[in-house]
Amino acid sequence: MSKRTNNTVRWTAFAGLVLLLAGCARGITSTPGDAPNLEKWIADIRARPAPPLEPLPVMQQFETFEYAAQGLRDPFSDAWNNSDSPGLRPDPNRRKETLEQYPLDSLDMVGTIGRGPGLIALVMAPDKVTYRVRPGTYMGQSDGRVTAVREDGIELVELVPDGAGGWLERPAAIALEDQ
Repeated sequence: MSKRTNNTVRWTAFAGLVLLLAGCARGITSTPGDAPNLEKWIADIRARPAPPLEPLPVMQQFETFEYAAQGLRDPFSDAWNNSDSPGLRPDPNRRKETLEQYPLDSLDMVGTIGRGPGLIALVMAPDKVTYRVRPGTYMGQSDGRVTAVREDGIELVELVPDGAGGWLERPAAIALEDQ
């Protein structure tokens, strides 16, 4: 760096320092003589009366209501839907049969054995095993009970939830698969 540049930097730094000190001196306005004025101002503020408080709001009066439905069923309780109540429901104590582990639409009827009232349906499961099905047999995942076996299909009734805590019977069928 040249000597001239060096001097310019020094003078610029000096001028900045002077301006900084001048600004600090202006910020200090409190002098020991100002303390009595400050104390007088605080005493004046304290001597003023407090502003009045707003009155409390009037409490609204509500109409009383007497609940007179103690003997009726509680709509928020699940106690009315217990297992002692009558109606359709799956038997929790019944032993599940092999074909109940598969969805009904994955089971295929592939034929029949016998004739007349002793007709037995042959149903192939997804595991490629063929099972014998008679009326009264359960199959499908919705507690489907076989009600009839015909040469061209199987009729059954499933128990499905009705969405309100109960159960509905729904008819279903499996048709003989054309080969």
